[in-house]
Amino acid sequence: RDRQGRLVSCEHDSRRVTCTEHDGSIAVLMDRFEGKALNAPNDVVVKSDDSIWFTDPGYGILMDYEGHRAPFELDTHVYRLDPQTMQAEVVADDFSRPNGLCFSPDESLLYIVDTGHSDGPDHPSNIRVFDVTAGGKLTNGRVFTDMRPGGSDGIRADRDGNIWSGAGWGGEGFDGVHCFDPDGTLIGTIHLPAPCANLCFGGLKKNRLFMTVSQSLFSIYVEANGAQSP
Repeated sequence: RDRQGRLVSCEHDSRRVTCTEHDGSIAVLMDRFEGKALNAPNDVVVKSDDSIWFTDPGYGILMDYEGHRAPFELDTHVYRLDPQTMQAEVVADDFSRPNGLCFSPDESLLYIVDTGHSDGPDHPSNIRVFDVTAGGKLTNGRVFTDMRPGGSDGIRADRDGNIWSGAGWGGEGFDGVHCFDPDGTLIGTIHLPAPCANLCFGGLKKNRLFMTVSQSLFSIYVEANGAQSP
């Protein structure tokens, strides 16, 4: 959601990023870049300045299961949409399949998942982290943690700067949520019966973790508070 509580969504089927107003009306924020159709926007986060950051790995056009099979018109990029001009720019262009993303509590860092492993074992399966400049640029990209033998998907930060990552596809005992401290050390795991695709903190104290697992939604109260707002 944005700072006004409106829902910002990535849509595979229509290949666009939208905003759902409080009255239920939907506005298209972006569906093309430099005259070309977006691939299939996947994950989105709104910064405190209302800039919209999203990934476009293209899973929705790879097959009919998640969208509609179609040729790629753009490379797989990470975008920033300016809230004043509504102009978009590519902020990262060296990902195989950019996917989940989240800011650190003070928004000085941006974490981005690469799910390139879905294309084969020689492709990346990591979470990278970047410094965020005052002008909305990403610098000093580096690997935060490698998720092999499995992979990540959605990620969220808590107020202490720990990163909570959906995890799966790594064999017995891997499926669930992996929690990393700010230096990338694994400090805890929530075991689930199948891969966790996405997660978020909710509740009045932001201490209830919601986790999407296949066709189910799980939740658990944790001794941590999500950094996202509102």
